[in-house]
Formats: sequence, C-alpha cells, structure tokens
Amino acid sequence: MANPQIENGHTRVANEILNQIMKTNLNGTQFRLVIAIWRYTYGFQRKEYEMSSSYLAKLLNTKSRSQVDRELTSLIDKGVLTVKGIGEKGARVLSFNKNYKDWNEKEPSKETVPEIKPNKKPTTKKKKYSEDNTYYKMAVYFYELVEKVAQDAGVPHLTKKANMQTWADDMRKLIELDGVDKKLAKDVMDWVVTDSFWKTNVLSARKLRDKFIELAIKMKAQKQPEKQQQPKDHRDKEIELQQWIAEGNDPEEFDWND
Repeated sequence: MANPQIENGHTRVANEILNQIMKTNLNGTQFRLVIAIWRYTYGFQRKEYEMSSSYLAKLLNTKSRSQVDRELTSLIDKGVLTVKGIGEKGARVLSFNKNYKDWNEKEPSKETVPEIKPNKKPTTKKKKYSEDNTYYKMAVYFYELVEKVAQDAGVPHLTKKANMQTWADDMRKLIELDGVDKKLAKDVMDWVVTDSFWKTNVLSARKLRDKFIELAIKMKAQKQPEKQQQPKDHRDKEIELQQWIAEGNDPEEFDWND
C-alpha cells in the first residue's frame, strides 16, 4: 500500500495558482507538463530548470516525444511557461509563469469562417515589422545567407517566395519565446550555411527555429571537439537533496558541489 508523507518531500504551490489552473483551459498533456515543471522547480525550491522534451516525455511516461514538444510549445506560446535560455546540456531552461494575468488561453480557431465580401476594396495591410526592426533585419540577414546556398545548390526556387514578415516573426519567437540570445542566433545562422548537411536542410527562418537547439549543439560540438567528457547526471544530487530535506535539514544549506 502506498503511504506518501510530506516529510519525504513535498512541492509548495500557492493556492491562488491552483485556483487559476483549475479555471484554465488546458488539455491533459499540457496539465501534466505543468505538474512536471512544478515538481522539478518548486519541488526543489528553485524557479527554473533545464528540461528537454525527451526528459519530460520520460517523466510523463509517454513515448510520444513529438506530442510533448508540441504541447510544451503551446504552453510557452500561451505564456503559462517561459524559456529562460539554453542550458549547459543544450535543452531549454523552463520556468512556470505565476503571473497568470499574462496567460493567453485562446487557441487558434479550427472552425471555417464564411467569407464576407467587402463592399469596398480592402486597404493594404501595414507591415507588422518595419525594415528598421531588429527582427526584420535578422530575417533579411539570414535570407541573404540561405539564398546564396540555394543558388549554389541549384534550387533557388526554394527561397524565391520567402516572406520577410513571416521570417521576422519567427525570429521574434526564437528570441522572445524560446529565450535564445541574439549573438548565439547569429552564430548559428553563420554556421548552418557552412555545414555540409544542414546548409541545404535549413533554408527558412521557421526551420531554423524548429531545429535551433539541435543546430546549436552540433555547432558547439564542432567548435569544441576536445570536450568529449560525459556530463554528470544532476539527478543524483537531486536525490541527495530530497534525502537531506527528509532528514529535517535546511534546503538552502545543501551542498551542490561534488
């Protein structure tokens, strides 16, 4: 018979947050992901933690890593979770956004909306990003790089119809939602167009964002080939921390050094 006790470890979550989560429209996987983030942040008296999609899939006991990655991205887009950057292992450093007033619960509508013909000619829509905008400049910079790659590979049609507004928005999401440093983004853009494999497989800003973590890891591995030492598993220290707390010790006094 299971006999869990708070003395063996517990997670402190404010009642106000629990009340709000109950009202929030989350599907099953999204709710389980929130619980996982709470467990490995608040459960260890910290606000953020580096967690990959594969690691979260293991915690949720599911083999569908793609579903976990999709629902994790949805939670980030909603503002329920935030990305603090890329960690030492190359995965995203995740944090729960307790300021629920910033959450956006709306999902894209799947219903077909009947077309309404306007009486007047529609006015030209203003660009969302001006040419002076930082994200627009990043989009143009990357486009010029991949355009040359496409031409050299004999497939210029793949970049000919690129929409700089869409590219700029993907650049914004990469920086603001995924928490990628702008300098790192530029380094990866410069590197990917020189890599024999990736240069013809990443020919858009959307693809750059989708594959960014993998690309950053590959780039760092090529630039630092001598660093082949297997990273230590931090979960061992986490187990020691739980034992430390269970023995009645102060978590703040725990020694994280090996």
